[in-house]
Amino acid sequence: MERLWTPWRMEYIQAAHHDDVECFLCAEPAANDDERYLILARTSRAFACLNIYPYNPGHLLIAPFRHESDLEALSDDEAGECDALLRQSVAALKESMRPQGFNLGMNLGQVAGAGVPGHVHWHVVPRWGGDTNFMPIVGETRVLPELLADTYRKLRPLFAATP
Repeated sequence: MERLWTPWRMEYIQAAHHDDVECFLCAEPAANDDERYLILARTSRAFACLNIYPYNPGHLLIAPFRHESDLEALSDDEAGECDALLRQSVAALKESMRPQGFNLGMNLGQVAGAGVPGHVHWHVVPRWGGDTNFMPIVGETRVLPELLADTYRKLRPLFAATP
């Protein structure tokens, strides 16, 4: 039997997923170290970053800076800036990675699958024909053909080039 090693996943598997754990969607932008935390773009009220546990290469997260669990509680300005980052993310991914489609979405509440139920955020997942195969089903493992740092270096200039 062959094995695929994904040691970076253990950090996620073993991480405490409790309300008393500091929210990474609050802490990482506050650290002001965008390259370390793979933050691609910031507006005055929101940011876009790479998901460090991606479903596919280029999987991004869009979130408001304000820690808020209810979508309807976002201000019009926060929602507008998140929407602008969603559109900018799709455009940057189309240019740099040439996906054939996208999954855009959010999970509101823990029972809906939200890994961070206290901080509303959107997922932008680029998709290609054949990107689903037996590995996630049989092996419970995703095979990602690119390092996060490489994806960051590819995408960052595209976000910097647009307002």
